[in-house]
Amino acid sequence: MSDDRSPPDPSALPPGYTPLDWRRGFGRQIGPLYRKTWDDGHATMGFWVQEHHCNGMMNAHGGMLMTLADAAWGSIVSAERSSYWVTVRLTCDFLSSAKLGEWVEAGAEVLAVEDDVFTTKGRIWVGDRTLMTGVGLFKAIARRDG
Repeated sequence: MSDDRSPPDPSALPPGYTPLDWRRGFGRQIGPLYRKTWDDGHATMGFWVQEHHCNGMMNAHGGMLMTLADAAWGSIVSAERSSYWVTVRLTCDFLSSAKLGEWVEAGAEVLAVEDDVFTTKGRIWVGDRTLMTGVGLFKAIARRDG
């Protein structure tokens, strides 16, 4: 993880968001990421755009947005089946950019489930501005305890 900027003060998080506990691997490198579970059971993820998330124009790198899409849109499998999952396909349309310091959120809904493959439709946004839309296919692979 980069030391370019300190993470924002956790009290600055939007209400209901808590840090994801990713201590190893790729998740640790791109974090911190946060999650919120809403009253109706659906979840969203978010992050503050920090310097280590940015491209040369100081916008969130497209790879970072795709990583958020992968994590947020695929996490539906964990919620629906209590399963680990892998990404089969992720199709994304980039519509706008997020600037350094902005709060970015992502969420998705299940469109279909067949043979343990979930088709989801997702969106990433900053406030009222849509950054990305897309569709993901995620396969449930093993039961997750807890």
